[in-house]
Amino acid sequence: MRQTMAFYEPVATDPSGGMYHFFLDDGTVYDRRTRHLVSATRFVVTHAMLCRSTGQERYRAGLLHALEFVRNAFLDRASGGYAWLIDWHEGAATVLDGTRHCYGMAFVMLAYARALEAGVPQARDDLAQAFDTAEQHFWQAAMGLYADEADSHWTLTDYRGQNANMHACEAMISAGRATGERRYIERAEQLAQGICQRQAALSDGWVWEHFRADWSVDWNYNRHDRSNIFRPWGYQLGHQTEWAKLLLQLDDLHPAPWHRPCAQRLFDAAMAKGWDSVHGGICYGMAPDGSICDDGKYHWVQAESLAAAALLALHTGEPVYWGWYDRIWDYCWTHFVDHRHGAWFRILDRANRNHTREKSNAGKVDYHNLGACYDVLMALQAGGRQQRRA
Repeated sequence: MRQTMAFYEPVATDPSGGMYHFFLDDGTVYDRRTRHLVSATRFVVTHAMLCRSTGQERYRAGLLHALEFVRNAFLDRASGGYAWLIDWHEGAATVLDGTRHCYGMAFVMLAYARALEAGVPQARDDLAQAFDTAEQHFWQAAMGLYADEADSHWTLTDYRGQNANMHACEAMISAGRATGERRYIERAEQLAQGICQRQAALSDGWVWEHFRADWSVDWNYNRHDRSNIFRPWGYQLGHQTEWAKLLLQLDDLHPAPWHRPCAQRLFDAAMAKGWDSVHGGICYGMAPDGSICDDGKYHWVQAESLAAAALLALHTGEPVYWGWYDRIWDYCWTHFVDHRHGAWFRILDRANRNHTREKSNAGKVDYHNLGACYDVLMALQAGGRQQRRA
């Protein structure tokens, strides 16, 4: 984790506010003005994780710097909404895209929750306000899920997606841990049931990405657009394993008999379909007919899968999952970790070749791989505490 963050430390901090968000493989900043809500909040999360796990002051300073930027540059205090994209120049923000995304709000809540866990007490009120805003404008009580997108006046579009709800579940789990408040844990359980049970039943038990306003499956949304990083077409194999991880984390706080079997089923199915037996690594996308529709290798898919494997090993005691953990880590260490400049490469082709100089564009900032390491460390420590109590 320290090695990955060292890629960003010397170059990422903008003294005028927040962090830069766009980096080439060697750490060169290639866009100093464009700031994305997802990158801004994820920088809070990565610094909070390192602050909490190392206790080092420089990570706390980075956390506070990143957190203040989210509050001051992205938040519209009149509406409670957060801009999706801004231009930051000479200490002032100009909104480039004021669309309200529940996906973005999920990361706002996660940022405040992780900041609170890392010892920033004022983040509790920020978290509560963001939660109340999401509840007021995105929550659909009849379905037990959040809507996905609204304009700056909070008028909803017809699109519904699982990705925003998955990351909202992640945020609720962290919020529940940080505050001890049951409302966050109960909401996490409701989201998990809504996506992994009710909606998954519409797609043969797999987690599909895209839905219409009535939450019926939209099989064709973005079918011909492989460039959309937040709403890709197809079954995202990394989202099956990411849900497996979240279900096990939720089970630690709110046990339910369906969590572990569902986590195992999602992970096992994703590995059976997605693992590349020739070149290694987990492919990105699977079509509804079970064929691989995108054989690229994405950093976040590997990271979330190795974390899920470790948590499954700890929760089930089955050595097959430590086998998967070692196999995925070996692959990542060989192909994704940049041993020259630091951090992880973003996307490789099926044969593990890198075709871009962009180490991090909008949203990456190595949140997934830092988070995977953090999740495994926390789970191992919790397992050790449980053994000592026994």
